[in-house]
This record gives sequence, C-alpha cells and structure tokens, in this order.
Amino acid sequence: MQKIYNRIIQIAGNVVTVEATGIGYKDLAEISSKTGKSLAQVIRMDGERVYLQVFAGSRGVSTGDKVRFLGHPMRVSFSENLLGRIFNGAGIPRDNGPVLDENMIEIGGPPVNPAKRIIPRKMVRTGIPMIDIFNSLVESQKLPIFSVPGEPYNDVLARIAMQAEVDLIILGGMGLKYDDYLFFRDTLEKHGSLSRSIFFVHTASDPTVECLLVPDMSLAVAEEFALKGKRVLVLLTDMTNFADALKEISITMEQVPSNRGYPGDLYSQLASRYEKAVDFDTAGSITILAVTTMPGDDVTHPVPDNTGYITEGQFYLRNGSIEPFGSLSRLKQQVNGDTRKDHRVIMNRMIQLFADYRSTLEKQAMGFRMAGWDKKLLSYGHDFEQKMMDLSVNMSLEKALDMGWEIMAKHFEPFETGIKSELIDEFWPKK
Repeated sequence: MQKIYNRIIQIAGNVVTVEATGIGYKDLAEISSKTGKSLAQVIRMDGERVYLQVFAGSRGVSTGDKVRFLGHPMRVSFSENLLGRIFNGAGIPRDNGPVLDENMIEIGGPPVNPAKRIIPRKMVRTGIPMIDIFNSLVESQKLPIFSVPGEPYNDVLARIAMQAEVDLIILGGMGLKYDDYLFFRDTLEKHGSLSRSIFFVHTASDPTVECLLVPDMSLAVAEEFALKGKRVLVLLTDMTNFADALKEISITMEQVPSNRGYPGDLYSQLASRYEKAVDFDTAGSITILAVTTMPGDDVTHPVPDNTGYITEGQFYLRNGSIEPFGSLSRLKQQVNGDTRKDHRVIMNRMIQLFADYRSTLEKQAMGFRMAGWDKKLLSYGHDFEQKMMDLSVNMSLEKALDMGWEIMAKHFEPFETGIKSELIDEFWPKK
C-alpha cells in the first residue's frame, strides 16, 4: 500500500522533510509538484521525520506538494537486454533506447555469504604487461587505481574494457565530465566492445544522489550475471567523487563530520561496495577495478587511506604509466605460478634490475662516474620504460614474457642476470 502525504514541513537545498510513519531507509518517494513529478530517496529518519533527497533538485517543489512513498528502495531492471545499453544513475536510458522495467531487482544488498565463495585462482588477462606480468589481476579481486587528476586513468580503464578476457564489462561512472562519458562510449563502440558492456553513468551535472546509486546499480546487475555463470569485470571511476557525494549529503543532513569533512562511516560505505567482489563456487565471478584520485597526490587522504585497508593491493598510475614500485596485487601469487614457468622469474628479476636502474639514475644526477655496469643498467631501464611501462604497449602475456627475455639479453650476459641455468637454456634468445 502506497502512502501519500500532502505537507512538506521543510525544504533545505535538495532535501525535503516530511512527517511519516512506516517508511524504510532508502525507500523511494514521488513528489508531485506544479512542474511535474520528481523521484526522491529516504536518506535519514529521525522519529517520524523523514528526510528525502530529491534526484532532480528541489527547484519548483513547495511545501504544499504531495509526497507518495513507493514502499521499496531503488531497483534496476535485469535481463540480457541490458547489454550494449547506457543508463544514468537513476537507471534511466541515456542512449535514447527503450526504458527497461521487467525483472526489477533491488540494489545495495549485502555481500555474498563467504560460504559461497571460493579461493581466487584464475587470472584476468588485460594485454597490459605492467599488470599481466608484474601485478596480475585475479578473478574476484578488488583493486583500486590510485592516481591524480589529469593522469590517463580513464584511458587505462577503456583499454582494459576492450581487452580483458571476461564475459561482461560493467562501467560505473561517477562525476564524469561529459567528454569522458563520450570517450568511453565511442572507444568501446569503435572496437566492438560495447555489445558486451553495460554503462551506468553519472555526469558532473547530474543530481548528487545519483552518484551514490551508480556503484550499487553496477554491482547489483553484476551479481545477477555472475549467478548465471558470467565472469564480470566492474570498472568504477571515480570513487573519490562517490566519497565527495557522501560528504555533500552528510553535510546536508547536519552530521558531525569526521576526517576532512567526510562522514564517519566512510570506511563502511566503501567496504560495502568493494566486498561485492566474489568468485562463486558454482557460478561466475565479480572482479572490481576502481579509480581513486588522490587530491594533491596525498595517499593519506581519507578516501585512498580507507580504500587501502579494504582492497587487495593497488595500482599507482603516475607520469602516464603504471609505477612498478608501490603497485601491488596481493593475489598475484595465486595465478602467476600456473601461467608459464618463467613468469615469476621474469617478474622478480626485471623489477630488481629496474630498481638498480633507478638507483643509478640518482648516482648520475649527483655527478658520480658511470661504470660499465651502470651504463648497462641505464640502457636497460630506458628499454624497460619504453617497451614495458608505456601504456601504449599492447601484447599477450606470453609475448610480454618473451619481450622480457629479449630486453635482458640485449643489455646483459646470461650470468649477469642471476637466473637459473635451466631457464637460461630454455628461454634465453639465441643469437
């Protein structure tokens, strides 16, 4: 039974307050005003006082308007018809396609029961050597990409969306510039990946509350597809915008702020989304890769700081490439022993040599004389940056491993690498 109230007691910004009973947290309501009907969501309850965040803003809403509670939280349609479609944060089509209203599912449910999970053991190949070789992405993993505004993190997500060996891509965009939204749409359409993708996009000009709904919608749909046996990769950008939307609404609700003005439950809010990553025992999986921009490149900022406690590692995107130091996939050991027997050797030895190269750069900058070994490291490091770290490099894991051997063979003698003789005999390039 839907309840209708015809007196709004307060309007503050985009939040309206009514006195009502029997209402649930996050339930939806419809406000009928002279300008039309607006959707709103319950964001706070204080006794009989119910606070509603109006999706399209409170402009045109007056205290005499009617409020009709729908009796359920936000829902989204689920079916195969979602594939290739683009929606906003309220589930309304952005692509001029038909509205989908069959098989509605609730969003924002609890994470999967741990008893239904299995230990992750499958690699998600991306075609990016700095991920595939050095910090392998694993099915059901949750990983953030730490970066700063201006870095090409959306380009990286688009490449992964095109190349990742999964069944389905779900992109959740939060606070995107309209150009970024068009970039994702046009890039995936050009490369034929849009047909296996679903977009939920909130742009910077859309209502704030829709920003909070995007990850919940993306993950609710992902869970349904995973239960049907699909390997789903959820790409979220940018979780800092999501946290800023939380802060904006908490200020509106006059909550006592925590660190740097963010709400005290920021950790729980982030964790409830990231913990949706899962590998089902008898079905598919959900893998989450989420961009987190760091204001001022400050990793102690509340959003990356809390994120680091929740996720299973991180990628650092700096100076247009994935930084090998600081980036970490805590689950890579689950999979990189089952790819090719030289995978871990290449991963470990190339990074050790690259660390020596960085030290040599510091020595060179301080005016030290370069020995023969230093010169080898300098030329090796240059090749590593050009042929491995450059984000334009695109190759399979096997080709990337072969490239690693070629780079080392170009600059060093076999005994200088410290690699076992049996692997040298099998993989060292023949002159």
